[in-house]
Amino acid sequence: MSTARPGAVGPGRDTVRRALLVTGLATLLGVLIAVLPGHRGWFDVGVYHGAVGHWARGGDLYAWVTGNGYGFTYPPFAAVSMLPMAALAWYPTIVAHLVLTAAATVFLLVLLVDPLARAAGWSRWYAFALAALLLAGLNPVRDTISFGQVNLLLVALVYLDLWLLEHGKRAAGIGIGLAAAIKLTPAIFIGYLLVTRRWRAAATATGTSVAATAFAAVVAPGASRTFFTEALWDTERIGKLAYVSNQSLLGLVARLDRDHPDRRLWLALVAVTLAVWVVRSRRAVGAGNERAGFALTGITACLVSPITWVHHLVWLAPALVVAAASTLPWPPADRAARRRLRAGLAGYVVLSSGLVWVFANDPGTVAGFVGGNSYVFVSVGLLAFLPLGRSPDIVEQLGRKPCPDHRSRDRMIPVRQ
Repeated sequence: MSTARPGAVGPGRDTVRRALLVTGLATLLGVLIAVLPGHRGWFDVGVYHGAVGHWARGGDLYAWVTGNGYGFTYPPFAAVSMLPMAALAWYPTIVAHLVLTAAATVFLLVLLVDPLARAAGWSRWYAFALAALLLAGLNPVRDTISFGQVNLLLVALVYLDLWLLEHGKRAAGIGIGLAAAIKLTPAIFIGYLLVTRRWRAAATATGTSVAATAFAAVVAPGASRTFFTEALWDTERIGKLAYVSNQSLLGLVARLDRDHPDRRLWLALVAVTLAVWVVRSRRAVGAGNERAGFALTGITACLVSPITWVHHLVWLAPALVVAAASTLPWPPADRAARRRLRAGLAGYVVLSSGLVWVFANDPGTVAGFVGGNSYVFVSVGLLAFLPLGRSPDIVEQLGRKPCPDHRSRDRMIPVRQ
């Protein structure tokens, strides 16, 4: 005798509904990406391919520029890592970039979403499919892929260390070190390890970064000398500070006065940002929420860096996952969780909308200033209000618990069964 309630949806019908929802969202997103303006023509991977190819043929790595004056801006170790590009034609280079980016994205989705899916009792395929679509909807992610940028690869390297820390591995720090040698911005995660007293991981990260940089100096002494004595200090190589795509604190300050940005105001904002980051990161790790600590550090990197193009804001994606985790179970029962959910959805919508581009040619009005800096304001909001508490269910799914000794090399230790 059947015990099903009248009108109840069986597992089969539920699966069909979810499949239709995922298919519909994927179709909608695909159409929007195809129709809306914003494809960047693989510009950045073109810079990497052109500069590294020129260098491999005996040219000066940092002297090569595109027709509109853009050149290679990363440290020499990045160029050494990209040397295989010199052996590839243009279209195979694009394919290789897409494959590597897809692999990095899969790793990040599994790392960040799987504990939530298990804690909430969701079907994994459904949770991953929705998370992948939501990730693809973010303007920074679309730009990263369309430009052919390395951002998601760097995030994956850094978040490899999140996995290593959560599992008590002695190699924690190696991913951050490699990312910092490829691009300077991820070096702030070494600072995170220091302020949260992960001395072993900080030493590993520093040693890895120094070793990779030294290796590049041996392989490419001329390029290393040029980068650290000339190219690193030439901000004009990167772009204009006041350009609307620069969604850093300095970009905001530069848009207040395009001719004479107030560097003292910027430094004051950076000091406040770093102070908030230190306090909140230590609280997050003290509460056993390593994921919030990493997310706060990615947000801070975007805010304090002199140049944070829209595509660099992929570092905000893990913060959105942390915010979503704080509202579980869904639908949230208490008022505070519902407020967090609405705020997180609002931030996601802004970051997906491409709102800053709407005001690219309207900088002189209040609406233009607010809209043109909207991604900066989302970053500030996430830094200040990202929930730091950790769901017990997620701790259980990770098989970890906070280490009671905050001075230990790792804050997370295995739960003894």
